[in-house]
Amino acid sequence: MRDVLYLEEREQAEVLLKPQRIEVLRQLAEPRTCTEVAALLEQTPQRVYYHVKQLAAAGLVEQVSTRKVRGISEGIYQAAARSYWLSPRLVGRIGGLRRARDELSLGYLLDLMEEVQADVAALDRTAPELPSIGVSGEIRVPAERRQEFLHDLQSTLRDLFTRYGGAEGDAFKLAVACYPKGDNHE
Repeated sequence: MRDVLYLEEREQAEVLLKPQRIEVLRQLAEPRTCTEVAALLEQTPQRVYYHVKQLAAAGLVEQVSTRKVRGISEGIYQAAARSYWLSPRLVGRIGGLRRARDELSLGYLLDLMEEVQADVAALDRTAPELPSIGVSGEIRVPAERRQEFLHDLQSTLRDLFTRYGGAEGDAFKLAVACYPKGDNHE
């Protein structure tokens, strides 16, 4: 079972985004038969089997083994991943064409987050060591100084890219995002 399955196909999202299928998928976090899932959800085995087959056809569930029960072969299924991420591209932007990529705009931030989400989802999480670096913090930038802050940030990043841009060592992608913290003023 993978940690994350990144869904970029509309057909996969359509199969997944049905409340009953999500419940079936939750029950398949551990290997189970349709009969076992049906008992947990108080559904008929036939109804659960239909949903499991739809999920399996979309690559969201896998048959991991079979067993014989009273001479009948019964499949044992498990979710393909612990979590599923939907690509923002599946919905797309509503309200027309994308605006110019202004680094101080929400549209630019959304594009950046979409790119980061796709990159993270594509990582091989089965690798024994997956080096990564995370930094988070809070800053306060007055509206009239946002452009100045962006210039300082770009300058600092250019310096880092110059110092660490060589051919040796692990390659990392760096994305920096500043977004409103919300109404929680501590």
